[in-house]
Amino acid sequence: MNNPIRLKSSRDVYEGNLVRVRADNVVLPRGTEATFEFVRIKPGVCVLPIDDDGNVYLIREWKYAVGRPSMEAICGGVEDGEAASDAAVRELREEAGFAASKWTQLGVVDPFTSICYSPTELYLARDLTKIPRELEEAEVIELLHMSMDDAVACVMRGEVTHAASCTVILKAARILS
Repeated sequence: MNNPIRLKSSRDVYEGNLVRVRADNVVLPRGTEATFEFVRIKPGVCVLPIDDDGNVYLIREWKYAVGRPSMEAICGGVEDGEAASDAAVRELREEAGFAASKWTQLGVVDPFTSICYSPTELYLARDLTKIPRELEEAEVIELLHMSMDDAVACVMRGEVTHAASCTVILKAARILS
């Protein structure tokens, strides 16, 4: 499908370390002029580590933006010039203290397509080896270990609300069943 919206002008409203807000003046398909505002967030990765017994590791971490702890898979941003696969390896080491010798890419999730550009690549990490964690300054992370069925139940009960984590858990459960 071709883009039915014609861009007239664009301006950055805000640019920070992680987020850029842009306003585009456009002409809609029937000729009406409008402004689309959207947020661009650096791309991310979401990793679900699975041990040899088929159990998964999730984390619980206080998330400032939502003002509460969040149960999630291992997630983080892709740095400038870094491949998503390398970011996945780095985040798994930093947040969970694992290296994995078997990786499976499970696609990409766009979290909020109407107003936000922030693609997140999903991965399964298997054949795990325990290594030292390398938490960042602001990270206080509890590592959780549970069966895949329990992880799916956490998604279904609304205990996991992070969209990429819900998706990677449900995709992994389907693929591995």
